[in-house]
Amino acid sequence: MPVAPTYPGVYVEEIPSGVHTIIGVSTSETAFVDFFAQGPMNAATRITSFADFERRFGGLDVRSEASYAIQQYFLNGGQVAWVVRVSTPGMKKATGALTHGTAPPKRSVLGIEAVTPGGWGNSLRARVDDDGLSTTDKATMFNLTVEQVADQGGRERVVARESYRRLSLKVPEANYAPTVVNRASALVRIEDRGLGERPSLEVRTEVDETGQARQREAPQVVRLAGGGDDDDNYDSNDNLIQRDGTIGKNAHGRLAQAILGTAPTLAFPHPGVRALDRIAPFIFSILCLPVVAKLNAETRARIVAAAQAFCRDRRAFYIVDPPFEDPSREARRGPKPADLADPNSPGFVELDGLRHENAALYVPALVVPDPLNENRPLVVGPSGTIAGIYARTDVERGVWKAPAGTAATLVGAGVEHTLTDLETGGLNPLGFNVLRTFPVFGNVCWGARTLDGADQRASEWKYVPVRRTALYIEESLYQGLKWAVFEPNDEPLWAQIRLNVGAFMHTLFRQGAFQGQTRREAYFVKCDRETTTQNDINAGIVYVVVGFAPLKPAEFVIIQIQQMAGQIQT
Repeated sequence: MPVAPTYPGVYVEEIPSGVHTIIGVSTSETAFVDFFAQGPMNAATRITSFADFERRFGGLDVRSEASYAIQQYFLNGGQVAWVVRVSTPGMKKATGALTHGTAPPKRSVLGIEAVTPGGWGNSLRARVDDDGLSTTDKATMFNLTVEQVADQGGRERVVARESYRRLSLKVPEANYAPTVVNRASALVRIEDRGLGERPSLEVRTEVDETGQARQREAPQVVRLAGGGDDDDNYDSNDNLIQRDGTIGKNAHGRLAQAILGTAPTLAFPHPGVRALDRIAPFIFSILCLPVVAKLNAETRARIVAAAQAFCRDRRAFYIVDPPFEDPSREARRGPKPADLADPNSPGFVELDGLRHENAALYVPALVVPDPLNENRPLVVGPSGTIAGIYARTDVERGVWKAPAGTAATLVGAGVEHTLTDLETGGLNPLGFNVLRTFPVFGNVCWGARTLDGADQRASEWKYVPVRRTALYIEESLYQGLKWAVFEPNDEPLWAQIRLNVGAFMHTLFRQGAFQGQTRREAYFVKCDRETTTQNDINAGIVYVVVGFAPLKPAEFVIIQIQQMAGQIQT
């Protein structure tokens, strides 16, 4: 701040440099929204490995398409995922009660329920003991242990355990059980039933070696029950079964309702998807909704349209899974590539209506080993695999490099159909990216077009890397220029904006993100009297114009060979 001199001498004043460094945002953090066996409900959870996903959400589940997509995402190079577990219409929480008394009728003094709905809660058990407590403390205090168990080879294995010692049901003591447990537990919530008595131990009668009956105290153990995912109300294709046993007319399935909601709009009213708006200062850059592939065409079109609009508003990119011809796990089939190239086929008509610059589609479907079914082949959508390839390419080369080519190998997955060059040539001009199998190179991603990339559309956003580079620049500048809001709108501000945006763009230029040998050829930044007029200043607006020359992928490599005629030396 300016110095106010009051005495003769030397004063030191620090002058602001005007430098506000713009940091590039993440380009490959991927969001997955679906049903999962367990985990936080309607909240976006950041995970960094598949082991992390198994701990938080229960791992692979036959009812969850996204669980397989997340496994593929991390296998193929993904590093950060945002996982949203959505609620479905009939989900219930598992519950139980800890009691006081040694003989019936025992009094319920502490209610306990799973922290989120679902059948996973039936694997929880709570145990009360007084180990390590003094005789005086045993009258009012207790220890509580909550465990989650899993069946492994016919034996129970503890997969999660929480222990709370010296709890009390006296208010307002610091060790008041509901306050302590509900604040810390990731498994349960407990409720004081208001009787003022602590849960008691079990009194068991045992016969010793002399034949005499003796009583001893043992921990009280209760197993939670009643949790459910409402599976009984849906058929194998996830359609609602009516009370009379018939399939509901135009039923969209529980997961469609969970993701899209019940309102007939093209927006996402469901709190689960909206949870992605509450992850600041983080962002997600890629969206995957694998469950959409197995829904009916009407619902699928609604969700894809909503997802595209959702991503456009958030400067994110949506990887669309092609629809399954048969969604049942036993006979599942992906779309036939030949049908997608036929303008008269239903598959082409449906996908042709999904054109958008912030989305891309890859065919054919993939085949992965299913660990839940003796590693037998399972057909899945490619979105999780492709999102992993996006992340891997971004790290190795940058977001401006097309996530395709011989280096874009599919790890842990094969293609359902082996396509030829001619078949690829029928799909590529339509904006449908192809997954190919080549000798030596194996299974690779062999396309880099957006759904707006059909040749006839002549879109400036034809290529995935061009669009994702633009989104990266937009989001980075959006985040990095917030300091300019409410600053005096005149040349000093414009100069600072030019300095900081120019430094950011020059960094990208040096990294090889743009065409051109000089920065004048590669990018420009304008913010002055030409872009911001007096009327704009009066309206409180400052205009910053940023242009860049994007790198376009070498989609076609043409080798010209000419036979040289004999030359006469001179």
